[in-house]
Amino acid sequence: MKETPKWVSIALVPFLQLFTALAISSLVVLLVGESPVEAFSVMIKGATNLEFGGLNNTLYFATNFIFTGLAVSVAFHAGLFNIGGEGQAYIAGLGIGILMLLLDDVLSVWLMAPLAIIVAAAFGALWGAIPGYLQAKRGSHIVVTTIMFNFIAFSVMGYALVEHIAKYGGNSTDSRYFNPEAVFPKMHELAASVGLEIPYSLLNPSILLALVVAWLVWLLLFRTRLGYSIRVVGQNATAAEYAGINAKRIIIIAMTISGALAGMMAVNEVFGAHNRLIINFTGGFGFIGIAVALMGRNHPVGIILSALLFGALYQGGTEMQFEMPSLNPELILIIQGLVIFFTGAMDRLIRNPVERLFTRNNKAVEV
Repeated sequence: MKETPKWVSIALVPFLQLFTALAISSLVVLLVGESPVEAFSVMIKGATNLEFGGLNNTLYFATNFIFTGLAVSVAFHAGLFNIGGEGQAYIAGLGIGILMLLLDDVLSVWLMAPLAIIVAAAFGALWGAIPGYLQAKRGSHIVVTTIMFNFIAFSVMGYALVEHIAKYGGNSTDSRYFNPEAVFPKMHELAASVGLEIPYSLLNPSILLALVVAWLVWLLLFRTRLGYSIRVVGQNATAAEYAGINAKRIIIIAMTISGALAGMMAVNEVFGAHNRLIINFTGGFGFIGIAVALMGRNHPVGIILSALLFGALYQGGTEMQFEMPSLNPELILIIQGLVIFFTGAMDRLIRNPVERLFTRNNKAVEV
């Protein structure tokens, strides 16, 4: 059977899915009496303008989505559906918070940054490994356990913040600010240090870390024996066992890596953006990572592009609320939801007929 051209699966189908979502969103905008052209123009301008920091904010949001999208992708390649990115990032943020409260007055950013990255990955990996172990060794379904571990993480964080961390100088639901000399500077601060002026934003060097991590994930999945084992287990765990691959071990390893990647989101939020530990800092980014991974076809390059799109939706939606106050903020959620719906839940609705069309055309050319 002739394969569908890769550009169709990777580029054309996601574009059609996005176009369909925006077309239906346009109808919603019309129903509330506004111009879809004006609304989407404001959204695009808000997500890409340089003068007021729109592009920087888009990149800031995209950083979170790269980490969480990669986390979902690694688990998915192993045949697992990790819905616990929120909890894994949350626990990783707690780890960074504890580290900073203990050492931020002692170590500089050059020493704290590697430690924060390691701690975030380690705490997230632990929170991902436990559901992986329960799936591999006890038969617990990964979807159920990762969802429940989200709630456990929220409870642990709430208890730690209110009962312990806030007593070190923060409010009841956050920690004190970390020592500015021990955290990532913002990009506008780095630019100012070399005589450049860019608008204020929460964008920080974590975006560079996200790109490096995406490259490492690509190497892992497609250039290493472990990555091959993960993909084989994801395709057929029984066949993998016959081939000599310990599927249970691979499941635990994949979920550990997935948890570590989700945990890296805390580097951007806690160590880079907010410079303190706050309640609900994950903001639902862990769940959006599922859509990012699906739209990016679980490939690191696709995930980066998909993360940029969702980052633009977040930032552009915020701008649209300011410029067009007649549009209810929930409309932004509708647009985001439609994009997720057509790229995730209804992926095959568009993908199957388009891929069949190109496969049929390829066969006709061969004849």
